Amino acid sequence: MGASACSGSEDGSGERCGLRFGLLGSPALYYDVNGRGRSEARDVASPKSRVLLTALLLDAGRVVSVESLKEALWGGAPPVSAQASLHNHIARLRRVLDAPERLRTVPSGYVLRVDEGELDVHVFDAHVAAARAAHAGQEWERVVRECAAALALWRGAPLAGLPSEVGGYALARRLREARLLLLEWRHDAELALGGPRLDGLVPELAALTAEYPLREVYHRQLMLALHRTGRQAEALAVHRDLRTRLVDQLGIEPGPGVREAHVEVLRGAVGRPPSSAQPPPAQLPPPPAHFTGRAAVRDALRRSLTTPGPPSPSGPTASSAPNTPAFPAAVISGMPGVGKSALALHVAHELAERFPDGQLYLDLHGATPGMAPLTPGQALTALLRDLGAEPCRIPERPDAASALLRSLLAPTRTLLVLDDAASAAQVRPLLPGGAGCAVIVTSRSPLTALDGVARFPLGPLSDEESAALLAAASGRDGLGGSDAARRLVELTGRLPLALRVVAARLAARHALTPEVLAGQLSETEGRLRHLEYDDLSVRRSLAVAHDALAGSEREADRDAALTLRRIGALDLPTYGAPLLARLTGTGERRTEAALDRLVDVALLQEPAYGRYAPHDLVRDFARELAGEWGTEGTDACETALRWYAAVAERVLVAIVEPGPDQDDRRRPTAAQPPGHAAHVETVAPFGSPEEAFAWGDSELANVVTLVERYADDPCRRRAGLVSTLVRLILPCAHRRGRVAEMEVLGRAGLGVARRLGDAAAEAYALVDLAGLHFLTGRQSDALDLNDRALAIWRRLDDPSWIRRCLNNRGLLLDGLGRHAEASEALTRSLEYARQLNDPYGEAVTHSHLGNLYEHTDPRAAIEQHRRSLAIGDEIGAVIVRHSAHCNIGYAHLRLGEPAAALPHFEESLRILGGHGDWHGESQTRLGLVRALRLLGSTGRAARECAELLDRADARADHYAGGLARHQHGLLLRERGQAGAAREEWRSALAALEGTDAHAVVTELRELLAPTD
Repeated sequence: MGASACSGSEDGSGERCGLRFGLLGSPALYYDVNGRGRSEARDVASPKSRVLLTALLLDAGRVVSVESLKEALWGGAPPVSAQASLHNHIARLRRVLDAPERLRTVPSGYVLRVDEGELDVHVFDAHVAAARAAHAGQEWERVVRECAAALALWRGAPLAGLPSEVGGYALARRLREARLLLLEWRHDAELALGGPRLDGLVPELAALTAEYPLREVYHRQLMLALHRTGRQAEALAVHRDLRTRLVDQLGIEPGPGVREAHVEVLRGAVGRPPSSAQPPPAQLPPPPAHFTGRAAVRDALRRSLTTPGPPSPSGPTASSAPNTPAFPAAVISGMPGVGKSALALHVAHELAERFPDGQLYLDLHGATPGMAPLTPGQALTALLRDLGAEPCRIPERPDAASALLRSLLAPTRTLLVLDDAASAAQVRPLLPGGAGCAVIVTSRSPLTALDGVARFPLGPLSDEESAALLAAASGRDGLGGSDAARRLVELTGRLPLALRVVAARLAARHALTPEVLAGQLSETEGRLRHLEYDDLSVRRSLAVAHDALAGSEREADRDAALTLRRIGALDLPTYGAPLLARLTGTGERRTEAALDRLVDVALLQEPAYGRYAPHDLVRDFARELAGEWGTEGTDACETALRWYAAVAERVLVAIVEPGPDQDDRRRPTAAQPPGHAAHVETVAPFGSPEEAFAWGDSELANVVTLVERYADDPCRRRAGLVSTLVRLILPCAHRRGRVAEMEVLGRAGLGVARRLGDAAAEAYALVDLAGLHFLTGRQSDALDLNDRALAIWRRLDDPSWIRRCLNNRGLLLDGLGRHAEASEALTRSLEYARQLNDPYGEAVTHSHLGNLYEHTDPRAAIEQHRRSLAIGDEIGAVIVRHSAHCNIGYAHLRLGEPAAALPHFEESLRILGGHGDWHGESQTRLGLVRALRLLGSTGRAARECAELLDRADARADHYAGGLARHQHGLLLRERGQAGAAREEWRSALAALEGTDAHAVVTELRELLAPTD
């Protein structure tokens, strides 16, 4: 702790004479042990005791009032027991002091006796005064001694860790400024004394100038230290940077001390011999052979590194942060093997001549097999040695070493390539400060915590670029453009590393044909085995990232490794956090953090917010990982099927109105696996139909994948889950018009139901497949399936489903022109609805009766639709209300009243909103287009028709698309575009051939018939 006035012996009172107090840092007590000069620290463990001791030391030897101590301990809100608590704290502090008489109680408060030399602040002030006097008298040896003695007392920021209520802010500020003055005086003394000590000044002053960029004294001293050790160019760069900063930020020139130092440096720089200059580093590894493609990103990267000032990347592949450094910097990121280092080195070699002071290259080993990433200290040491710094002169503290690196690079034009960075924290200390330098960083992570850099995320190559790389690297003549080459490009996922492995194998074995190699790679389970050659290995590159996560001390990293295994076990097209949380058992918060880490290390991509997908080769690797863990695949499958079935039930509740349609599908069938209903309780309901449909849109591809994969599973429990899932999810697919998915799900559901002998599940599947055929205009096929379902429901004596099948039968017969049979079926359906007290079913049947009456009496049809609408309004059935308005609109069109039809179509779309009834929406939009065309509003009609076509094409609904193209052709003809109209009609006819839309098909043939 420095000098003390006590000798260490005990006096007659029994006090320890060596007691000392410390405020230059966190509050502390020190004792001299047995008078031998060795200090023993006594912790003041209690925070309140530290506050109390500090408050008394700030007024040492003076009375500190009780109120002041309460303020220090509790701020402006002391507790009711503050007085008693203060007494307790005083007693505790006396015990810590081992000298009760030092802390005396007086009428108004307390006094802490502190003798001369016992408080480090007093000793520090004495040394400061002595150093000031010595500096004024230019007694340089004495300045060094006094400054060293004072600085030795410094343990950290004064009064550190104490609340503001303690006070002492002014004291702490004065002490911090005194420390900076001591450093200035000591540096002046060492500069005046000269000799070997000057070399040691440079790193310390470099760190101080970085920490205090506007404190001119340190810059003056650094200039002189650099100049007097033969580093004039660096000294001049320090002056240049300081002057630029002062002018730009404050609008002032450097003071006289700096100007004088500048003159001294300039005089010393004249005639410096060239032999003293160290040759510039040229460390770039050779440029990559056969570098191919990436023209746009390569040009943008070059521009970002050669544009003066902040990086200003152009093009869609780059972005920059607002807090931009003075030097251009770029981060190239992407998954393992995507070609980050190749791009960095290719561009670095192209730009080498722009950086005459050298090119530094450092592999940070962020993802090197068998090696830990370099620490910032290790990286700084390597760079400083490469710049000519003597090892003994390199500071041990990373912040000081970083400041020295910036000082050395500041006056230069140097290019740094920092390859394979692990994190922003690893890179940040390595960045230069001078505007003449540039930095390229490669990392699997985009290093978003690194401010002010241009970012270039890399994806796989294009098909053309991949084929070009494969042909160039393999040396196989005629490979480019061949079917085998296209197949190899596809099987490597267009990943440069995988392409290089394939090319190396083809180059090494001339007997190995591209066709044979493509066959080997087609074996999905063994693809990674064939993507290894010599030191090139896709699997090893991926394993480094996984193993680092699995062995990490961070919970999110270990969760990420587990999540990747579960992804491999389930192997779906995309993933969301809720499902993965069920598979890992870690909860959604931890799962989201794990997914963020997998994206950060480029083992996952995020094609849309909240949706994650691995590259094909990462998918293979994840499957291998899952295979190493035994039964994970089976467990993951059952968990996923149960979860999807549970959420599908919530979707059903959200999109289907309460009543028999909803209740019947939720009712278990013979194949329903046990425990499903309990599982539903753990899934939160959707807040709206829009939310439910959005979930269905994002997850339907996964559901189809699972159903296809496990439809033939011999396990009855899993097959039952598939059957349940199909029954619950198909209404969502139907409403959204997802015809391709409906066909897969319906056929799988039918096969499973029959294999399990589950009659009810079979009937559901037949009804759903009938709905698919109805959507696609194949009403005869739909009628056959519906009648088979009706026979099963009659055998099971289920009146609710008998009613619905009769209703469907009437609708389909009407569409096929069998009106008498349709009327009979609909009349019986209406009787069932009334017997069952099913107003929703009654409303739907009135709607279908209205469609039937439209052929003979449109006014009577409108009356039926109005009866349906009234019931829909009464029970709040959105689909019924929207359908009623749509059907009334068509009836008015039949009557030749498009003006009366138009508001009904508009109201139908307004009511439908986000309820996702694609069939209803497409029919309404068709009616709207017809009404607008007949009213002469061709511009709006064309816009509505284009919207309908876009939506139909997005669903691959060729039937609705064909009907829309028919109308679009009529619009084009009315605009005088006969040729374009005929093209639309040809497309419409091709889409509708084979459907039961006979009237439209006949009209299209007439429209396309040759004219005289």
